[in-house]
Amino acid sequence: MRGCNRPAEILLVEDNPGDVELVHEALESGRVLNRISVTPDGEAAIAFLRRETGFEEAPRPDMVLLDLNIPKKDGFQVLKEIKGDPVLANIPVVVLTTSHADRDILKGYSLQANCFVSKPVDVDEFLRVVRSTGEFWLSIVKLPSQ
Repeated sequence: MRGCNRPAEILLVEDNPGDVELVHEALESGRVLNRISVTPDGEAAIAFLRRETGFEEAPRPDMVLLDLNIPKKDGFQVLKEIKGDPVLANIPVVVLTTSHADRDILKGYSLQANCFVSKPVDVDEFLRVVRSTGEFWLSIVKLPSQ
């Protein structure tokens, strides 16, 4: 878990530039000091987390915000790899997606997502949901040391 003297490290796995901007805006206006890294697809997300070529200096995230509908490897594949890797498995993964489908919610939880959040269509509601999700996972929840 992060120390009190450093910003929270967040990995946002999102290919929509508009949603990336909204997440930045929401988390900047929250109460938790944070630094956001962005990967636009599932392959880059796994490379980032494993500090593979091109990501050797990547920070270890305190939380992953994961869209399901991303290129190269979808969010479910990324979630399965994260939770199946003993080095990464304790990182909280918040699925943040447009899906409201019960099958996607069930599949996300069966793959050990820490929570499933459907993106609101309304911009103000989107900002509120992302801000409160970040504050919950980064300032209220007690996580194990990494």
